[in-house]
Amino acid sequence: MPSNTQGTAIVNMRALIIPVLAMLAGCASAPKPAPAPVHISPQTWHQVDQEILAASKTATAPARHYATQTMDSWMDSVYKRTESDFIPWFTGYWTQQWLTMKVSWYKVSRSKGEPSAAQRLDDYLQEQYHERVLDPVSEEIDPEAVTAQATAYYIQLLGQQLPPIAQRYNIPDEQFAAHLNAIPAISLSPPLTSAASLYQLVKAEPLTKMPAYVALIDQIHKVATGPEAGRPDAGISSVAIHSSEKLEASLAPRGAASAVAAVVGRVAGLMISVGTIGIGAIAHQSQRAEMEEQMRNSLYSALNEKKRSLIDNPDFGVLAGVYYLADQIEGSLGDAPLMPSLLDDVKTGTPPPPPP
Repeated sequence: MPSNTQGTAIVNMRALIIPVLAMLAGCASAPKPAPAPVHISPQTWHQVDQEILAASKTATAPARHYATQTMDSWMDSVYKRTESDFIPWFTGYWTQQWLTMKVSWYKVSRSKGEPSAAQRLDDYLQEQYHERVLDPVSEEIDPEAVTAQATAYYIQLLGQQLPPIAQRYNIPDEQFAAHLNAIPAISLSPPLTSAASLYQLVKAEPLTKMPAYVALIDQIHKVATGPEAGRPDAGISSVAIHSSEKLEASLAPRGAASAVAAVVGRVAGLMISVGTIGIGAIAHQSQRAEMEEQMRNSLYSALNEKKRSLIDNPDFGVLAGVYYLADQIEGSLGDAPLMPSLLDDVKTGTPPPPPP
């Protein structure tokens, strides 16, 4: 049985322990003060901006290489189909007879104020060129898809370079994200969904669901299909004018109305004999090489002129999206834009490809 002295000691120890435990419990439950934000000097932010600017330029080069290679393949396919399909069709004997009939009909049926025979022939030949050349090639390589892919590729490459920049300068994630949010990447006209910061752009997942990105690609498509862009089939117009003049000249001695009847062969008592067809085909064959050469000169000259603008034009080329984003980002960081773009003034209403 404990003595009175021992009992008193135990009571005193308990009296000491209870306040200590209460104090410890209070310390454990007290909220810790938030750490002071890391101070980033203006000089450091300037260096960060210079690295972001350099990252944009670094991302532009591979995106341009990808788009250029792809459009070179597109152009090669256009040349091949023009040679294998359109030129043989256009210069064929029966096609020329058919075109003679069409020009004759255009002249006979034309009313005042309607397009000329050459203009209507131009429309018809452009339609044929699309059906025989441009549409089949676009099923393999679609320039509109190349625009979206090159733009997405630029965004992917730029996004990969940003985290290491923050790490090199020991910038906390929250401060770096806020800094990227202050850099405009897409600034089209209202609605507000047509605007996005650099942070929003590189973090969008999937990119094709981001309203501002979709609006940008749509605007490029609208400009690319507008009158300012010109057409990859522009050479057809000179072919149509030359052909119309030649066909009209061949009709002059007999008149357009009788020429229609001669080609169709439906006027009573008038039939095209096999012998006449043979003689006409032989005469046509002797002129065919010259016709093919004229066709190549007209078409290929126009295609070669369009090739560079189809790639580099800042408004409708396949790199228009890349140039727009680079101009916005680099311009906001103090660098001069690559080139002016009409997209800045236009009002609005695919996953990144693997490295080529």
